Amino acid sequence: MTHFIRLLLALIPLSLTAQDDPIRVHDPVVIEQGGLYHLFATGSGVAHFTSPDLENWTRADPVFSAELDWTKGVVPDFGGHYWAPDVLFHQGTYYLYYSVSSFGKNTSAIGVATASTLDPEAEDGGWTDRGIVIQSHPERDLWNAIDPNIVFDDAGTPWMSFGSFWNGLKLVRMDPDLLRIAEPQEWRTIARRERSFEISDLNPGDAALEAPFVFKKDGWYYLFLSWDLCCRGAESTYKVVVGRSREVTGPYLDREGKSLFYGGGTLVVRGNEDWYGAGHCSAYTFDGTDYLFFHAYDAGDEGHSKLMTREISWTDGGWPTVRPLN
Repeated sequence: MTHFIRLLLALIPLSLTAQDDPIRVHDPVVIEQGGLYHLFATGSGVAHFTSPDLENWTRADPVFSAELDWTKGVVPDFGGHYWAPDVLFHQGTYYLYYSVSSFGKNTSAIGVATASTLDPEAEDGGWTDRGIVIQSHPERDLWNAIDPNIVFDDAGTPWMSFGSFWNGLKLVRMDPDLLRIAEPQEWRTIARRERSFEISDLNPGDAALEAPFVFKKDGWYYLFLSWDLCCRGAESTYKVVVGRSREVTGPYLDREGKSLFYGGGTLVVRGNEDWYGAGHCSAYTFDGTDYLFFHAYDAGDEGHSKLMTREISWTDGGWPTVRPLN
């Protein structure tokens, strides 16, 4: 097992504390059901926490109690450590997307599971896996099938954004059942950074971006994404940037008018001397307040990743800002 994989495994949730001593999570997403908030994150079986107030979190059982049968066929060295989930509720069903991958490779797939309730004690509780949604193959694809996020456009059409490194972040139209890509297929590249020409297609490269999340507000689609490097303890350089578009398919422009397709991005939050890096965010509106959830690497705790929750403020021009890390 490589050093990076050992370090990533060390970043999964291991402890339970109040929000003033944040829980260890990586790649958090959040949803509410019946007054209880559910947080899902990277971890064995997909990590799961619950909270009544977005501050005090209790560990719940993971989504999957055993490794899914199909995963070894995609990632031979897979060990049940699922990455970067996304969760949503649509037409009476909960959908949980997740990533299966080898670190630093695009030997990857995005899968999806469904449930009728998030209450595992309910008679109809529990998740049913629906298998692969999309898969990437080394040397065939200059994109990586991880970090999924679903957004619906104004016509109600679902789209999935996903990806990391290689040739940028992708957007693909989904079938109305949310279990597969729509046919005929419709793809976009929504964000890129410059990639050195001489780098092999097998290498993720130096165009360091990943973790797209699209948040709709006031007629805009805001594309949040993470730049630079995660999962490296004191060497982590993660930060969150944003662009926006009137159309879900883009182009997404930053505050200066530069397209994210050409490397643009307006800074939202970054690390400091106390937090080595901050990234992989999700954004929601709960009880009329907009929130940004992300993780940051704690310099005071051996670089472990911790949950960060920030209320989003908006400038007069409609750009998101959050309180810096402290």
